[in-house]
Amino acid sequence: MQLPLPALLLRCLLIAGVLNIYRLPASAQTTSPPAPVKTVLAGRLVFKLKAAPTLRHSASGQTGNAALDAALARVQAQNVQPKFPHAQLPGPDQPGAVDLGLVYQVTVPATASVEAACQALRKTGTVEYAEPVYYYPPLLQTSDPLADSTRAGGQYHLKNIRAYRAWDVTQGDTSLVIGIVDGGTRLTHEDLASQIQVNRLDPIDGIDNDQDGYVDNYYGWDFADNDNDPTREANSVHGILVAGCASAATNNGKGIAGVGFKCRFMPLKIYSSNITGSFAGYEAIVYAADHGCRVINLSWGAAGGRSQYEQDIITYAAINRDAVVIAAAGNTPADLDFYPASYQHVLSVATTTPTDERSTNATFSRRVDVSAPGTQILTTLGNSDTDYFAVGGSSFAAPLVAGAAGLVRTRFPQYNAAQVAAQLRRTTDNIDALPGNAAYAGRIGSGRLNVLRAVTETRQHSARLVTRTFAPNRRAYAPGDTLRLTVQVQNLLQPVSNLTVTLSSLSPYLLVRQSTFAAGGLVTLEQRANAAAPFRLAVAATVPLNTKAVVRYRFQDAATGYQEDQYETILLNPDYVVLDAGNLALTLTSRGNIGYDGLGSEAGEGVNYRQGAPLLSEGGLLLATSATRVSDNVRNDRRGADADFLALSRAYLLAQPMRATQEAAGIFRDSLLGLTQGRTVGVRVRQHAYAEATAPHRDYVVLEYQLTNLTADTLKPLHVGLFMDWDLPGEAGRNVVEWDAARRLQYLFDPSAAQLFTGLRHLSGGQTSAYAINNQAPTAAVRLADGFSAAEKFITLSTGTQNARLLTPTDASQVTGAALPFLAPADSVMVAFAVLAAPSLSQLQTAADAAATRYQQLLPTRAPQLAGVALYPNPTTGRTQLTLPAGPATVQLFSGLGQLLSTWHVTTGATVLDLSHYAPGMYLIRVQTRTDSITLRVLRQP
Repeated sequence: MQLPLPALLLRCLLIAGVLNIYRLPASAQTTSPPAPVKTVLAGRLVFKLKAAPTLRHSASGQTGNAALDAALARVQAQNVQPKFPHAQLPGPDQPGAVDLGLVYQVTVPATASVEAACQALRKTGTVEYAEPVYYYPPLLQTSDPLADSTRAGGQYHLKNIRAYRAWDVTQGDTSLVIGIVDGGTRLTHEDLASQIQVNRLDPIDGIDNDQDGYVDNYYGWDFADNDNDPTREANSVHGILVAGCASAATNNGKGIAGVGFKCRFMPLKIYSSNITGSFAGYEAIVYAADHGCRVINLSWGAAGGRSQYEQDIITYAAINRDAVVIAAAGNTPADLDFYPASYQHVLSVATTTPTDERSTNATFSRRVDVSAPGTQILTTLGNSDTDYFAVGGSSFAAPLVAGAAGLVRTRFPQYNAAQVAAQLRRTTDNIDALPGNAAYAGRIGSGRLNVLRAVTETRQHSARLVTRTFAPNRRAYAPGDTLRLTVQVQNLLQPVSNLTVTLSSLSPYLLVRQSTFAAGGLVTLEQRANAAAPFRLAVAATVPLNTKAVVRYRFQDAATGYQEDQYETILLNPDYVVLDAGNLALTLTSRGNIGYDGLGSEAGEGVNYRQGAPLLSEGGLLLATSATRVSDNVRNDRRGADADFLALSRAYLLAQPMRATQEAAGIFRDSLLGLTQGRTVGVRVRQHAYAEATAPHRDYVVLEYQLTNLTADTLKPLHVGLFMDWDLPGEAGRNVVEWDAARRLQYLFDPSAAQLFTGLRHLSGGQTSAYAINNQAPTAAVRLADGFSAAEKFITLSTGTQNARLLTPTDASQVTGAALPFLAPADSVMVAFAVLAAPSLSQLQTAADAAATRYQQLLPTRAPQLAGVALYPNPTTGRTQLTLPAGPATVQLFSGLGQLLSTWHVTTGATVLDLSHYAPGMYLIRVQTRTDSITLRVLRQP
């Protein structure tokens, strides 16, 4: 039989979307809820300027940057204003601090694509980032509904965490304020009313007396509805439950005791009470930090990708404002990144049971810092002024730690936020050996919170990495990559005499070559880096796709017996490859995209020239046979992106490239027409890419596509092309597109300040087409301001070269392609392009010529068919034997630069080729018969 919850609480939980069944009896089997997922708020985005605006913000809603203001107008942005106009500037003694004065917020039409608007702002080159704004759900799980204030040991957790004895040492202080960033409070509850931190500088009189931008913020603020009433919304008591855990009035003869004892709390409401409001958790964090909260509790979050905007907010609170930020680690029983708990400068709290074992529904990971009781936690309910209820989840473990942080800050007023977090980590009770915890050792933090130890122990040691720099600096690393890692370590607590940092890999796919950093003696808060001898790592030659390799930093000081671990996750063998042998670095995905795996995707490292800024907003392959039969994975006109291509063989770098310094390959296809109601083309695509490290081939990457007709009908005609929405340095709104017909080269540049030229050259296959797109044209056959429809894509592919130029400076894109008259069933054809970038037009033209020459001479125009051709020995000191099963053939010898050095005419059998007259190095041998060809590499040794 199910046991009912109090009706209003149950309603709260159901509306929050985090409970979908009643709590069952102990013998019943329950299913753990999925990880809550953050969602994009429609019509809102934020961006951060790269530099301070030239003009102060005015009522006109402009930033003072012409390029950015023009882009904002194009995306119909309104209410353009600084996000945090009162944020404190970073001080000279605050390394790593952020300037939130550079962050702006805007609204766009609710029907617009927020990500497309963000891309438009990024293209200006004036913003550090432009991101959507997200909604995060609160974290709540019900506990035993029979638990109440009269049962024995109602607040068992106070005994577990040694709070009673800690209060003999310190009871906190009313001046220590904990920011409860949550769902609001009940101002009149008997255990909360006296604990609310009021703002006596701004009484309720309709005037902003303290001139902080908030009128009558006496009791706190409602950020979701933008008013001064932080009273909880009608159907949510989550914030009240959380506040009671941290700050319920203690020793008042009523109800329960909050861990923080005398520490007060500031109620900051982030969930709306009406349909016009919206989630505002990160705005509330800034307010809490700016209004004196020395501890900030976040009992909400979700799994999902990292946001730099959100990390900036956390950094501002922790570094600029010296607040201890504490967050719930999540209630999903999985090893996953959970935000905001997984951000840097956050103390992440996981959940334990009354027996100190990990809760069965607790999230675990290497990013968890500490654990705390989180089941059957008796706290203030808030449906009346005298009610209490037992609840569970990391939402209620986190505020126990927040209360403890308030006590530590009171006991050790000299500690900064990082030191308080270190003290809490270092004074936990290790619980790894308990039966329910052994399998999770290292992933439930340093142990279970012990408040007594945290406020009494003064001889603890703790070091922490404050910066980590990888070289090369990538989001992910491919098989065979080597990398260097420079770290900056800071000693947070007691001095150490001989600190060593040892790096080890917990993954068999990542090897550590140089593992030790002898930091030596460090006084409190001193920092030291290993720049002179960085850690060195190597990725294995064979790695499973999307492997997350964990590395451990072990801090040790033999003289004091100190030992502590910190962890880092490195992504290996991602579902894309980066060709960076030359000046041009290009990301090739497994599904036909270039730069990134879709609009706004974090998968990919973009396209850049000489390790500069990203040059491409979006790029990818387009295929079409008609205006309604188009296949691609780029943006569409439905506020999203098409997803026609599916990977059959992921993109990978060849371990032994034979035709270039780097080679990549992969296979993908679209769906057959019967599965898409005739909307797709029906082809398989084998992609191959080539990059060179030698001049004059460093400024291009060749992309080659072998297309096979999978349908039962002839594709007549078949159009193929590359869509490239470039993001050139300078002002994105003043680029032109030029067309060099002799070279079949279409390129873009800024005519007023030409810093870089980029473009595409059609190398092989079909009749060349080229189309220049004015992204913001108010009326045009093709415009990207309202998306990119299938009909528009077909226009760009099928109109030849009559629209190849765009000479009026604007925000521009290009589609360079080829038209094939037909492709029979099961037949294949090869089409190739060169992606180019160079600092001048002459260098771009040189690179385009070099790409054409090299492709024609050295790279096959179809898959090699000459089976049995071999060179031996290879490497050779001079002579090598060519085995040719079928002949006759012409054999040509080329240098690494593509220069023709020698030609032989051979017949069937074995022929000796003499290379002894040539200098040591890499050469290419091209074997051409009447029907087929193959190119082989040969190494001439001294």
